[in-house]
Amino acid sequence: MIDIQLTERQEKIIDIVKANQPITSENIAKKLQLTRATLRPDLAILTMSGILDARPKVGYIYTGKSTFNLISEKIRSIKVADRKSVPIIVDEGTSIYDSIVTMFLEDTSTIFVTSKGYLSGVVSRKDFLKNAIGGLNLNRTPIAVIMTRMPNIIVTYPEESILDAAIKLIEHEIDSLPVVKEEILSNGEKAYKLIGRITKTTITRLFVELGNNE
Repeated sequence: MIDIQLTERQEKIIDIVKANQPITSENIAKKLQLTRATLRPDLAILTMSGILDARPKVGYIYTGKSTFNLISEKIRSIKVADRKSVPIIVDEGTSIYDSIVTMFLEDTSTIFVTSKGYLSGVVSRKDFLKNAIGGLNLNRTPIAVIMTRMPNIIVTYPEESILDAAIKLIEHEIDSLPVVKEEILSNGEKAYKLIGRITKTTITRLFVELGNNE
C-alpha cells in the first residue's frame, strides 16, 4: 500500500516539479540546495507512488495524481474475488426456524438460499422478524415462502471492483451481496452459481487496512 504521509521535503519537490517540469534531479537538488544523493530516496518514493514520473534524458514531471487519487486507484484495483468471504447458505426446503438458528449460529445478517446448487433467494434479519410477528408456523414453513427471489436480488461478480460492490450496497441499502458466476443451463436459462459474499463488514475492514497502510 502507498504511504500517503509525505514529508515536507517531498511536498517541496512536488511543488518544484509542478512549476518547472520537466526538470532533472540535478536542478531539483540545486533549487533545494541539497545534493542529488540526498534527494534520491525522496524521488524514488514519489516515482514509485505514481505522483511523479521519471523520463530518461528528460527529467521529472508531475502526473497530476494526488494522494487521494492514488487511494482511489488502489480501491478500484481491488477485485471482489480478492475480498469475498464464504456465504451462509440454506436450501429452499429448509424451515424458517432452522434458517433463523443458522443465522444466529453463524452470526450473519443475511442468508442466501439455493435450489439445485444455484442462487434462488436471499433473506435478511428484517424478513425473519416481519414474518415471525406475522404469525407463520416457523417450523413448518419453508424459507422459500419468505425469501426475496431472483431476479430481484442484487448481485456482484468476482471481476467487479470492490468499489462497485460498495456502491451497490449503499444504493440498494442492503447489508450483503452474493458473489456469483453466471451459467447457462441446458434449457437455455441463465442461473447463478453462488461463490461468495461481500458485506458491509468487508468494506469497513478494507478501509481500516487502507487507513493503516497495510
